[in-house]
Amino acid sequence: MKIMVAIKRVIDYAVKIRVKPDKSGVETQNVKMSMNPFCEIALEEALRIKEAGLATEVVAVSMGPAQCVNTIRTGLAMGADRGIHVQTDENLYPRFVAKLLKALVEVEKPGLIILGKQAIDDDFNQTGQMIAGLLDWPQGTFASKVVLDKEKKEVIVEREVDGGLETLSLDLPAVITTDLRLNQPRYATLPNIMKAKSKVIKKYTPEELNVEIKPDLEIIQVTEPPKRKAGVILSSVDELIDKLKNEARVL
Repeated sequence: MKIMVAIKRVIDYAVKIRVKPDKSGVETQNVKMSMNPFCEIALEEALRIKEAGLATEVVAVSMGPAQCVNTIRTGLAMGADRGIHVQTDENLYPRFVAKLLKALVEVEKPGLIILGKQAIDDDFNQTGQMIAGLLDWPQGTFASKVVLDKEKKEVIVEREVDGGLETLSLDLPAVITTDLRLNQPRYATLPNIMKAKSKVIKKYTPEELNVEIKPDLEIIQVTEPPKRKAGVILSSVDELIDKLKNEARVL
């Protein structure tokens, strides 16, 4: 069975985000980029399934500008067998990512797709659900535990919900999105980093996959959140109530 894992190149989680002077978006020039943390978890889970003998190949897929190859190389260094890069300079919203993934599924014929539940740059949390809908595959979102049964051709997904834990049984092929508690991603070792340089990365364009990208969202303006005001020391409860009522207007 082949597992396809979608990985995204995002601004590193430790970087302080800065808005562009023209307020058209966030600054990405000369900013450290890395693999989305939820995508790392998705890739780690795919590698563990393969290491357990339940999958034959793990394919890492990324979409975006030429620099996404670096993110794919990181995935290959972690243990993915090969990579696929859909190169485009267009802004890819979840609907288009899902359409591109669907086109790749028709080419690659994977038995399982694993994605991070969301990306830390836009926090849409939509791509996994959309690709499942387009393919008409069962889905298990926010997975905190995944158990694959190759003989029964099903996967058991334990997911976190507001009321506790929910367990789903999904027939393969299926789509899974990963939550933080699923696993702890591995670090790429130096020998694997060297091996990754020789692994294959196949390139596509949206046109080659017969997917037309027409952004239907327009960003009007991006602004930073207001800076937090300095705290004050109050002398009495009456003064606190007065400020909550007349300044904060929460009473």
